Amino acid sequence: MLQQLKQLAIQKLQERMAGNPLNAESTGAAAQEGAGALIESLTSKLGAGGLDQVKDLFSNEGQAMGENGIFQDLQGKLSSILQAKGMNAADAAAEAKNTAPDLINGLKERFLSSADADKDFDLSQITNLLGGNAGGILNKVKDLF
Repeated sequence: MLQQLKQLAIQKLQERMAGNPLNAESTGAAAQEGAGALIESLTSKLGAGGLDQVKDLFSNEGQAMGENGIFQDLQGKLSSILQAKGMNAADAAAEAKNTAPDLINGLKERFLSSADADKDFDLSQITNLLGGNAGGILNKVKDLF
């Protein structure tokens, strides 16, 4: 599921960031890094016992997206990634502020969907990733980076 989540995140980021001032290659690289940062944040949070925060992010329950630590972390990392690719700090912060909610909402739609095409995006599978061993999630994610 993590690989599918990463691929969808890359796609959503590339779509959303297509109109930014960076060239296509830099935008693609930023999308790859941004998706990796999201997966890293999710696995880190899961490994630290933050399952509820992960579930809150991809459901309509719990705290508001802007108050979610994973979301806040993602937004900051996206800004840093965009700056590293050549965008000025103000533009990178604005792009991250606009892009992060769209990314999370796009992913959330897949988790909340009942369509057959979205059956792999199931919040209960996030729990299964832990498999009773919080450290095991880190081994499952190594191939994604």
